[in-house]
Amino acid sequence: MWDFFETVRHRHSVRKYYSDMPVEEEKLHAILEMACAAPTAGDLQSYRIIAVKDAATREALCQATKDQSFLCEAPVNLVFCADTGRAEREYGTRGKELYAIQDATIAASYAQLAVVAAGLGTAWVGYFDEDELGRTLKLSEGERPIAIITVGYPAELPDPTPRRPLDQIVTEI
Repeated sequence: MWDFFETVRHRHSVRKYYSDMPVEEEKLHAILEMACAAPTAGDLQSYRIIAVKDAATREALCQATKDQSFLCEAPVNLVFCADTGRAEREYGTRGKELYAIQDATIAASYAQLAVVAAGLGTAWVGYFDEDELGRTLKLSEGERPIAIITVGYPAELPDPTPRRPLDQIVTEI
């Protein structure tokens, strides 16, 4: 297994998958364990992860993401939802509007890196119709979809995209 730095360097957005190569249950379980190990505000874990394997539901996700067809190709889509009510009960408005979203986002980030460490491909999808996605997944009141992470064996690996230099991003004071 790669070390952390190699894992991060090998993370690229994969948009072509072998749809006939399922993700092994033990790999998926390990990925989900890593997502659940992510830090959260007050250790509340104010999020829920929906693992979508069903082809018809993946097709519905494609529709909710304005036809990003690679969601249908990937054998698993992990939908990370903020549980705003859980965070609001503990932290009020700031918990609802920020902490729950941060919790779901951090868990999704951990999952994405775990996917790469497991030798699979992934892409982060944030462009979707939130209401349509909520109806498709029958989300409860207070659950808000934040990100979809595709999981599967890549049919092609994209070339790395250039990153901005550190001196354009980091300010030292």
